[in-house]
Amino acid sequence: MQPGGVWALKPLADMTTAEFHDWRKLLEERTGVVVNEQRRSFLQTNLSARMRELGVVDYASYYRQVTNGPRGAVEWSTLLDRLTVQETRFFRHGPSFDLLATYLHRRVEQGLAQPLEIWSVGCSSGEEPYSLAMLAAEALKGTAQPDYFGVTGTDISLSALAKAREGLYGARRLEQLEAGLAGRYFQAQADGRYKIVPSLAARVCCARLNVLELAKAPMSGMDVIFCQNLLIYFRRWRRREILNRLAERLAPGGLMVLGVGEVVGWQHPDLEPVANEQVLAFTRKG
Repeated sequence: MQPGGVWALKPLADMTTAEFHDWRKLLEERTGVVVNEQRRSFLQTNLSARMRELGVVDYASYYRQVTNGPRGAVEWSTLLDRLTVQETRFFRHGPSFDLLATYLHRRVEQGLAQPLEIWSVGCSSGEEPYSLAMLAAEALKGTAQPDYFGVTGTDISLSALAKAREGLYGARRLEQLEAGLAGRYFQAQADGRYKIVPSLAARVCCARLNVLELAKAPMSGMDVIFCQNLLIYFRRWRRREILNRLAERLAPGGLMVLGVGEVVGWQHPDLEPVANEQVLAFTRKG
């Protein structure tokens, strides 16, 4: 039956302890994301929504479906989009972007031997990488090389990446933006939405990447790595593992900005913490 029918109105049964164990184990093994007891209802709701679309009536049957062969891999990718897309916005956590703006202006004043390479880890629907691109464009504005930068956004969700590549946002998304930035980097569309201007969109590339597979990631020598509101979903040992991998990909003098409160007690021999009470950030020695 199609969603919205009578059957779709009936709630699916609660997961058994065994079913919850199987699903949370699958998610952690494949993505590193930990679904604790507090997020059990979130998992159940999103699984149920997809199961209704498919006409699957129990969690165990759906589990077998997503873990069975190539067709299972396709369904897993579809389900993953439901479970991983997080709320985001332009210039989320202002102090982090203020720190980055200061850093970029200093780097530009010192002179750039090569283009700035910036990485948004867990880029979701694009607000973060475009925010990073706007700051880079502002720092380089008026110089001989205004396009001397590139931003890479990575995420595990294909649907989020599709939105990021489209670069099209509702008016409400721009409400928190400084008017000058909105005017310079967005074009009003006939339907009331706003699209990232082509010159800025050309500097941003979005690609699929599972952070558990950072060892295979082609990124290296990055001047800036932004990783916010992502690590909170992982176990502490996994967070440290991810951060160690990211640190390896930071260029000497590069800046890594993390989410405040997402990491406690982590340090790396090649990194120095930035002295800023509002921001959790590190620079690479050298």
